[in-house]
Amino acid sequence: MSSIVISGDTSGAVTIAVPAVAGTNTVTLPALTGTVVVAGQNSAITSGTAQASTSGTSIDFSSIPSWAKSITVLFNGVSTNGSSNCQIQLGTSGGIVTSGYSGYYFLNAVYRGGFSSAFIVRGLTASNSTLYGSAQICLLTGNTWVETGVVADSTYSQDTTQSGGGITLSSALTTIRITTVNGTDVFDAGNINIIYG
Repeated sequence: MSSIVISGDTSGAVTIAVPAVAGTNTVTLPALTGTVVVAGQNSAITSGTAQASTSGTSIDFSSIPSWAKSITVLFNGVSTNGSSNCQIQLGTSGGIVTSGYSGYYFLNAVYRGGFSSAFIVRGLTASNSTLYGSAQICLLTGNTWVETGVVADSTYSQDTTQSGGGITLSSALTTIRITTVNGTDVFDAGNINIIYG
């Protein structure tokens, strides 16, 4: 077995050793700027580009990299002009997935219902509801993803929504969409971003 040693600019070195087994091994570095995670020794997180949630009926984050195992959607002062529930849908190369979700959501620890067409992350109570919080979507195995979320409403200070669910996609995840259940309420305040790793 041969090893490659890369010396640091001032001190230290990195050794790349090939396993002593038959076959060819490939290490592909991602085409981005950041820190490479090696055997879990670094908790590097990539941030998306924040989008203003001040117009439109949906907000998409596309080009989710195939290596992402955990995606967190961040809500900062988000509201709409209506009271339809805020939800997250996943997308693949075939488009946005609108069925096959399983899970439930609770408002102030009281069961409010199940969902099947998206992950419901907040039961908006009025057009002036203002949302803060996050929903984490993690890869369980294959193309099966699970979601957990906690989102608070600063307008109705007693209101906090908890959610949890899962879905098995037909192919790799590529897109995260934030929208409302009725699909017609328009975002009118705040911003949304994702982080992934």
